[in-house]
Amino acid sequence: MAKYNYLIVGAGLFGSTFAYCAKQQGKKCLVIDKRPHLGGNLYCEKMAGINVHKYGPHIFHTSNKKVWDFVNAIVEFNRFTESPVAIYKGKAYNLPFNMNTFSQMWGVITPEEAKKKIEEQRAEAIATMKAAGITEPRNLEEQALLLVGRDIYERLIKGYTEKQWGRKCTELPPFIIRRLPVRFVYDNNYFNDSYQGVPIGGYNKLIDGLLEGTDTQVNIDFFANRKELEALAENIVFTGRIDEFYDFRFGKLDYRTVRFETETLNTPNYQGLAQINYTEADIPYTRIIEHKHFESFAAEVDKNPQTVISREYSVEWKEGLEPYYPVNDEKNSELYQKYETLAKQEAHVIFGGRLAEYKYYDMAPIVEKVLGIFNF
Repeated sequence: MAKYNYLIVGAGLFGSTFAYCAKQQGKKCLVIDKRPHLGGNLYCEKMAGINVHKYGPHIFHTSNKKVWDFVNAIVEFNRFTESPVAIYKGKAYNLPFNMNTFSQMWGVITPEEAKKKIEEQRAEAIATMKAAGITEPRNLEEQALLLVGRDIYERLIKGYTEKQWGRKCTELPPFIIRRLPVRFVYDNNYFNDSYQGVPIGGYNKLIDGLLEGTDTQVNIDFFANRKELEALAENIVFTGRIDEFYDFRFGKLDYRTVRFETETLNTPNYQGLAQINYTEADIPYTRIIEHKHFESFAAEVDKNPQTVISREYSVEWKEGLEPYYPVNDEKNSELYQKYETLAKQEAHVIFGGRLAEYKYYDMAPIVEKVLGIFNF
């Protein structure tokens, strides 16, 4: 007889939340992960007394009070508000695009002035496309020019996006940027959600709380021990690469990944906020993360005389690297649909998370999805 109700492959947020909910309903789970730690990409590493987001910055944000109350019942979250800045040729611009950005860009003061400036540049883009016989934007560049005009596109979008995707904006599909946020208010809050923050003490506390009382094993490769592991449980929750689950039957899905150069500096405050984007194409990294700002606010920053920064580089994924972002172009979407058809036929396997569903997820929707599975 199987020892567990569920074998959960992957100790990230989906797998950990699933294990917690299953335990509440009296189910027994084994959670395994091939990495040497739990938490997936949420894992934090302590450096110079600072919780370093080892796999990139994570800010939990949601307007779903049930989800917010759920995670705060595991660990209390702080009041961190995401307000990044973009640097272009030595000048700082607030993000997302708002009245502060437009004032920094053009010297305008009122929403009416900003709207007029953007409309002038949009009209130029429309006229150019019309003259060329183009009725609908064919790529990301044309879509961005129609949304915000040339100044914002060339200073704050083009270089950053091409570094992020490793492709020219003229080669990227327009839907990537179709919902570009433009706000005519002086508000640098990046998210529109009602709630946002970071766990006090770091994300490891959230994962530890979710997995408390559940059997876990790290450094376990599911595919190297598949037969023995599957025999341990009645059902499988799989959060890894769906194409790998099916032994790449139809081919491999593509991903983008990131690498980090992390260093400890003997200064209490390197850049004044958690995230600065570098939008020039000739600066190789996309952003610099200063980790202490996720948990140390104005009065507390100087208490620690050191800080830790990570320069983030976006690169093409290959075997041996961590897959981060699905490449949702036509080729990969069609390939994923083939795997999804197989997945729907599995009676005893649940596929969940960004790799298993080949979908970019914020954290809150993952929690919401798992709570829905259990009717919480």
